[in-house]
Amino acid sequence: MNGEGSEAALEMVAKDRLVYMWGYLPGALPQRTPLLTPVLARVPAPGHSWRDVCGGGCGFAMAISDSGKLITWGSTDDLGQSYVTSGKHGETPEPFPLPPEVSIVKAAAGWAHCVSVTERGEVYTWGWKECIPSGKVFGEPSTGVSPEKDVTGRQSSFVTEQVSPRSQGSKSTGGTASSTSGEETTKRRRVSSAKQTAETSSSGDDVLTALPCLVTLNPGVRIASVAAGGRHTLALSDAGAVLAFGWGLYGQCGQGSTDDELSPTCVSSLLGMQIEGVAAGLWHTVCISADGDVYAFGGNQFGQLGTGTDQAEFPLCLEFLRQTIPRLLDAPSLENVSVKRISCGARHTATITENGKVFCWGWNKYGQLGLGDVIDRNIPTEVTMEGCVAKNVACGWWHTLVLAESIT
Repeated sequence: MNGEGSEAALEMVAKDRLVYMWGYLPGALPQRTPLLTPVLARVPAPGHSWRDVCGGGCGFAMAISDSGKLITWGSTDDLGQSYVTSGKHGETPEPFPLPPEVSIVKAAAGWAHCVSVTERGEVYTWGWKECIPSGKVFGEPSTGVSPEKDVTGRQSSFVTEQVSPRSQGSKSTGGTASSTSGEETTKRRRVSSAKQTAETSSSGDDVLTALPCLVTLNPGVRIASVAAGGRHTLALSDAGAVLAFGWGLYGQCGQGSTDDELSPTCVSSLLGMQIEGVAAGLWHTVCISADGDVYAFGGNQFGQLGTGTDQAEFPLCLEFLRQTIPRLLDAPSLENVSVKRISCGARHTATITENGKVFCWGWNKYGQLGLGDVIDRNIPTEVTMEGCVAKNVACGWWHTLVLAESIT
C-alpha cells in the first residue's frame, strides 16, 4: 500500500488538539444514549491538555495528557469491572492513580484489565489477576470484585464479556445472534463494596483484582506500545516484534492454534517485518506494518477482521469465524492507502490513514463505527469528519475516540 499526502504538511496546517468520541459511553453522557456521529469530549482535568488517545475498556474512555498522566472518564458503578479498572471517573476526565514517578506514553484497556507503557519502555498492568502474567504489585487492593454469573448458553474455559449493560449482543443487521453459537459462557462481574470485601476476603491473595504492577520481560526488551483485549494482551517492542499472552480460543494470540499463552510470547509469523502498531478486541487482533499494511487475526463473528465475511454467512461453523495466524487485509477501500493508526473495540476496528482519514468496520449496535447508523460493516468504511484531520484513534468496547487537529 502506498501512502497519499504528507503527515508533515498536515502538521503545518493543524491548530488545536481535540478529542472526539462516538458510540456508547454511558458514564460520560447524562442521557446515556449512544452517539452515532463524532462529538467533542470535555477538556482534561485542570492543568492538563490532550496529548493522545488510548484504547478504552468496557464503558470508559482513556487518553494521555501532555504531562504524561493517564486520563480516564466515563466509568459507572453499574458496568462491573470498569469501575475498578478506570479509577471511578465519570463525566469529567481525570488522572488515573498510577505511581507518580512514571510518565505514560501508551495505554489500553480490555474487558477486565488495563495495560500501559512508560517512557522508559516498562509495562504496567492491572485489573483481573488472571490477565496479569507476573510482576510487582504497587499498593494494596482496596476493592474486591465478586462474579455474578449470567449464563446465556455459551460454553468456554474462559470468561468473556458482558455485551451491554442491559442485554447480550446480537447482530445489529438482523443476523444470527452471537449467543446461539454455543461457544462461550458470558458472565457479569460487578464491583462489591469494601465491606463485602472485608467479609469475603481474609487476605490480599483472595481478591480477584490487582492494582498496577510491573510486568516481567526478558532482559533488554523495551516495549513501545500495548493493546488489551477481552482476555489477551499485545505488546510491541521498540524493535518491531509482537508479543502476545492470554486467552487464545479464537487464535487472537496469532500462534496458529487456539491455545492460551500464559506468558509474553513472540508472534513468529510476523517476524521479519517491522510492525508499528497493535490493537486487540474481545476476540480479535490487528497489526499494522511500517509499510502501512494491515494484518488481522482472531474472531470474525461481526466482520471485525474486515475481510468481507462474518457470522451472517457462516453462522454454525466456528472455523470460518476465526483466523489463527496473521493475514494481510486486502480491502478495496484501503487499496493504495497507507494505514498509520489502528484500534479495536469489542467487535469493531478503526484505522487512520496517512492522510488523516478514518475507516471503521465490524459491530455497530451502538453507533461505534461513526457512520450515522447502527448497521454492521464487514469491510473498512470511511467516517466523515469535517474541518479536521485525524491524528490517532482509540476504541472502547462500545465507543470510539479520535484525536484530531483543526485545519484552516
